[in-house]
Amino acid sequence: MELPKFVLADNTDNPDDIFIIHLEFPRFIINLNTDEIEFLESIEESEESEVESEMETLIVQAGKFYEREMERYVEDEDLED
Repeated sequence: MELPKFVLADNTDNPDDIFIIHLEFPRFIINLNTDEIEFLESIEESEESEVESEMETLIVQAGKFYEREMERYVEDEDLED
């Protein structure tokens, strides 16, 4: 199975939070409500600078992914009405 780059998640224990999970290296979860990031794997010291420079781009991509998903959701809702 080929995994997507990002997936969208929520949890009823945290109803105000929306999570984007990045499934490629570096794997992380970003809470779009708080902008908190939790890495799902250890980052080696030798990889830190590469990850640091890539994170800004990945965060922007995660935001765009969320916006795209919400637009598609609204479009699907409109088609059902």
